Amino acid sequence: MPGEPVTVDAPLRIRRPLLTQSWLDVTFLHWAVDPAEVAGVLPPGVRPDTMDGVTYVGLVAFRVHRSGWFGLPPVPGLGSFPETNVRLYTVDANGRRGVVFCSLDASRLVPVAVGRVGFGMPYMWSRMSLRARGDTVTYTSARRWPGPRGARSRITVRVGEPIGQPTGLEHFLTARWGLHSTVLGRRLYVPNAHPRWPLHRARLVACEEDLVSAAGLPRPTGEPVSVLYSPGVPARFARPAGVPTTL
Repeated sequence: MPGEPVTVDAPLRIRRPLLTQSWLDVTFLHWAVDPAEVAGVLPPGVRPDTMDGVTYVGLVAFRVHRSGWFGLPPVPGLGSFPETNVRLYTVDANGRRGVVFCSLDASRLVPVAVGRVGFGMPYMWSRMSLRARGDTVTYTSARRWPGPRGARSRITVRVGEPIGQPTGLEHFLTARWGLHSTVLGRRLYVPNAHPRWPLHRARLVACEEDLVSAAGLPRPTGEPVSVLYSPGVPARFARPAGVPTTL
């Protein structure tokens, strides 16, 4: 089944969220890749999502703010932290577009442990920082556990003008309304909803990273094909739904 249309607004209203949090100071870096090069690392039940025959590897750095579960207030000191994830773009047999996280580096150990044990997500505990000075934002990450220990990234971008009308590719890379995962052998799709991304053009000042290759993906070559920044959005996640076994 072909993927559902890419929509700039969330297709689902989530009235009773499983998880709420905000994603702030978000930088999106993307490299084009042959779908055949990444299909082997995807969980069963999903395939690479493509645009004009190409899929993408995303390196996304940001700040998680005020995470809260089951409608409860955020836990002080635990719900806010830097994160950098490596992700791929996927579609399942129902045509639901989403992402698969190959790694998620975060600076708080408790959310890392909960994500790994409770949800089967590849969270990694890392030393991290996010610094903003004027129009320049720098993100750093150095992995502590579980490994490969020392996998790191340092990303600096200069934020430009707001984007009035994002391109089709920019919508494809950012308007993602769910994630595909496998937990204890069960294939899951977890919907999310948030306002439209307020996107800005951005210029990559520096990028030194080995998180992509540490996740088992081809090492990026050359400059990213897309560099975007967003001040952020509040997000809501629904309870997981099953994924069909046949594509």
